[in-house]
Amino acid sequence: MNESSADVLVLPDDQYNRALVKNVHPANWQNPTPNGRYNMVVIGGGAAGLICAIGAAGMGAKVALIERHLLGGDCLNFGCVPSKSLIRIARAIHDARSLDKFGGSAESVSLDFGDAMKRMRRLRAQLSVNDSAQRFADLGVDVFIGDASFVSKTEIVVGDQKLSFARAVIATSARARAASIPGLNEAGFLTNVTVFSLTELPKRLVVVGAGPIGCELAQASSRMGSEVTIIGREPDLLPREDPDAAAVLSDQFGKEGIQLLLGTDLTAVKTKDDGSKLLLCKQGGNTIEVAADEILLSIGRVPNTEGLGLEQAGVKYDRRGVIVSDKLRTSNRRIYAAGDICSRYQFTQAADAMARIVIQNALFFGRKKVSSLVIPWCTYTDPEIAHVGITSTEAQRSCAITQTVQLASMDRALLDGETAGFARVHVDPKKGRILGATLVATHAGEMIAEMSLAMTTNQPLGTLARTIHPYPTQSEVWKRLGDQWNRKRFTPFIAKLFKRWLAWIR
Repeated sequence: MNESSADVLVLPDDQYNRALVKNVHPANWQNPTPNGRYNMVVIGGGAAGLICAIGAAGMGAKVALIERHLLGGDCLNFGCVPSKSLIRIARAIHDARSLDKFGGSAESVSLDFGDAMKRMRRLRAQLSVNDSAQRFADLGVDVFIGDASFVSKTEIVVGDQKLSFARAVIATSARARAASIPGLNEAGFLTNVTVFSLTELPKRLVVVGAGPIGCELAQASSRMGSEVTIIGREPDLLPREDPDAAAVLSDQFGKEGIQLLLGTDLTAVKTKDDGSKLLLCKQGGNTIEVAADEILLSIGRVPNTEGLGLEQAGVKYDRRGVIVSDKLRTSNRRIYAAGDICSRYQFTQAADAMARIVIQNALFFGRKKVSSLVIPWCTYTDPEIAHVGITSTEAQRSCAITQTVQLASMDRALLDGETAGFARVHVDPKKGRILGATLVATHAGEMIAEMSLAMTTNQPLGTLARTIHPYPTQSEVWKRLGDQWNRKRFTPFIAKLFKRWLAWIR
């Protein structure tokens, strides 16, 4: 492999992507020679694999890390990092164009898409140092670049080398789900991998899929200047989120001119002579045609289980990924799994938390369980939608008490011009224990951490009423929910007792 392979691994072939590849898949990398048995061999260099490797090595374990493509995984290369860079740029443009509601003028606001993408590539390359092969090697990890496959219950081959292990971790993540739609492959389409290689903004972008990735990139693209249409099979955006939260986002998308075709199936794609695409859709009994210059396919993810030799290792798996226990052990007692390959929570923060469980359980006889984790997540649209714990549907089934405060009632939200959204909490009616929460706000991802901490430490909702928040802030919405809960406990009987007491002490 030589330096020109950068244009194969990550496009476009510029100085920033060459710097990225030099860090996370160096062309001149020499795999070490295995020497004896490893305490832990990790397959996959994404979030879960990197945490497993560096954590175990930091505790003195002999560790090998194997990655066939790019260290850093989707998060660094094709997910969190590049997408949030573009989302921030798109938000800046949107805010500038919205100056009129603050008494300003936005007549001269424009965006150079090429420069925006260049900024993303520059920052991604800068961050890639943290996930580089050399950094991990310097920290004592034997880094192997190549395809890994189990050849027995205790051995893995990489190229022509065989690695023996006491424990192994499968952290091979997942990839974008394909679709069997007539004409789609011939027309060509983007995924979360290829969309960040664009150098020109599509004039007309159709996003197939109304989940988090699709919604984030749809809104960012629209704000940067594309005419965007979202096609989703479900009747709502973000079908796994609170319906009221999805409704707020749907309303915002409508205001921004994003066309929504929900409850709609894409049935075929035709390619025109000029290279543009025509999507044929079914909505109820109607046929709808949508023109596009680019198609972004975002219909879910599938686990990367192929080629790993899982049968030889005695590791069971199915279409959802590697099957693990609550302690993340596979059907082979020596092998564990972490991250998207085995979890329904396909988030970097979940992969990180699971990796820490694996280190404890695999190397130190720990008994940590995934079910004990409190895992928040956030969809980084504007407004953002963040969630932790049980959903509204689960709350109804469990007879939990649900309380809601509209963001428009908060002084800071009004001053910021960010009144679209709400905070909602589900509470155990007997003990006031917080079971779950949903927040729709411009910075919901930052604000949900307070609720995650309260749930992790088993604090009752009333504790938030006693927690002093700076004024004015949008995070005061949690205190408002705590006050609301305390007022519910002020029953007529207690009110009567208080009235008698106050009368007596006058």
